[in-house]
Amino acid sequence: MTTLTEADALEGLRDALGLLKDREQVAERLLDSSAKHSFDPDKELDWDAPFEDGKWFWPPELVSLYDTPMWKRMSEEQRIVLSQHEAAALASLGIWFELILMQLLVRHIYDKAATSAHVRYALTEIEDECRHSKMFARLISRGETPWYPVSPVHQHLGRLFKTISTTPGSFTATLLGEEVLDWMQRLTFPDERVQPLIRGVTRIHVVEEARHVRYAREELRRQMVTAPKWSQEFTRITSGEFARVFSIAFINPEVYTNVGLDKREALAQVKASGHRKEIMQTGAKRLTDFLDDIGVLRGVGRKLWRSSGLLA
Repeated sequence: MTTLTEADALEGLRDALGLLKDREQVAERLLDSSAKHSFDPDKELDWDAPFEDGKWFWPPELVSLYDTPMWKRMSEEQRIVLSQHEAAALASLGIWFELILMQLLVRHIYDKAATSAHVRYALTEIEDECRHSKMFARLISRGETPWYPVSPVHQHLGRLFKTISTTPGSFTATLLGEEVLDWMQRLTFPDERVQPLIRGVTRIHVVEEARHVRYAREELRRQMVTAPKWSQEFTRITSGEFARVFSIAFINPEVYTNVGLDKREALAQVKASGHRKEIMQTGAKRLTDFLDDIGVLRGVGRKLWRSSGLLA
């Protein structure tokens, strides 16, 4: 009796993007890249250097209120303080998301061969995410801003999602959490208007997250070809709902209160802002194009993605 390897079993399977790649070969390349390009933020970054006067904590164009009537009434100093609080809120959101991601990765590899490169890379990614979460927490503390937890409703929805999520749903959510922030961070780390510490944090995150995105994309392609029909449809719906949650959680209303702004007015202006809508859809476009190609953005799921504001 001949035993088929995974590569044999998947040979000839393809999606709209072409032939599926061998899972082990992808993981081996990612492990090699991890060995060459991983960072210890505690040693790489100068955490004791003072913040520079007049520099931003997030590029102004990415601050939620940018180009709104409220923004135009704010002083430059108040705008910079808002950017600091929004950077802290995004770091807090990143920690929440990465804690979910680490649990999803552990679930994914629970019944797989621990000696496989695929599992070894998942464990390597978990190591990366642990460092990232500690780095974000240290950044919040260094800036003397509050910790900005997600709302209790989103906290419980996250707990529910990581309990009921299927494997393709988990990797779709992973990409949603990684790729929008990644797009923003790629604009941030080379921007000389931004504080050096923020640029250093985003540079590390961008380099290491590129591997995580590759791993998740390749696995999601595999899952959308091989998963049962019910699982594929469930992924479309749950990913659309997670997009709605993510788009709301992306802005923590308490940042406005903490910089002396009217929270309700600020939220209303952000919601009405054409610039903000364009930023979020542009940040998500690479991901939504990919998800569309592999069959995730269909039916009810597509409607949910549209209602999130991330899909034009």
